[in-house]
Amino acid sequence: MRIVSLCVDGIHQAAQRGLYDWLAEQDADIVCLQDLRALEYELDDDIFHPEGYFAYFFDSGVKHYNGVAIYSRHQPKALIYGLGFSSGVDMEGRYLQVDFERYSIGTLLAPAAFSEMESQEVKIKFFDDLQALLHKITRKRRSFIFCGNWAMAHTKKDVQNWREDYNHTGFLDHEKLWMNQLFRQLGYADAFRAAVPDPDEYSWWPSGEVGRGDGLRIDYQVVSEALKKRVENSAMYKTRTFSSHLPVIVDYDINDL
Repeated sequence: MRIVSLCVDGIHQAAQRGLYDWLAEQDADIVCLQDLRALEYELDDDIFHPEGYFAYFFDSGVKHYNGVAIYSRHQPKALIYGLGFSSGVDMEGRYLQVDFERYSIGTLLAPAAFSEMESQEVKIKFFDDLQALLHKITRKRRSFIFCGNWAMAHTKKDVQNWREDYNHTGFLDHEKLWMNQLFRQLGYADAFRAAVPDPDEYSWWPSGEVGRGDGLRIDYQVVSEALKKRVENSAMYKTRTFSSHLPVIVDYDINDL
């Protein structure tokens, strides 16, 4: 099973840059997109409903602001819109999940707090609530794959200029601690790192242009620990660019959704 994940910085712009032509070549089973910056009714053109896929969208209700999508070759048994946090802070990001018999796959856009308009407090609350949820669902008899823009890097090798960015949002001490807890205590794994341990692999550039300035790896496919052994290949596509993020591609040894 191949899963492609990409934060698109606006789905209309990404489509103009050839995203859907490229996706047609990937033969992905699941495509997870984030930061659509479009409402669902604005996506009625055929290009946003590629042949052979079931298409699901979850917008923000506000024009030009966040939103996520999942394309699936297989019709899911259920859909989950949002994370259901009692605080309501999950709506500051976006989350959509498709459930199959044994697996659940989600597309996540986390609050970034990369600009003055975005609150670090909201981001902290979001990930505190998410941590509690991830701990809870580890008891479920199914495996999870969470794809998306997590808005933080994990280790020094995920940050091109970590000395300069050490005290910047996206690589703050509490953010690194949260990622450590995710991968070392909560029982989840970084699917990309399961196959590619090399440094100098970055997925996003704050400059807004791939390869310009210092990059960070903030886009992940986070999987239940049992799926770490099912990762066959992983890569970030670098030949063409569709946004300031690179697509994350992971092939799993899964044939029975």
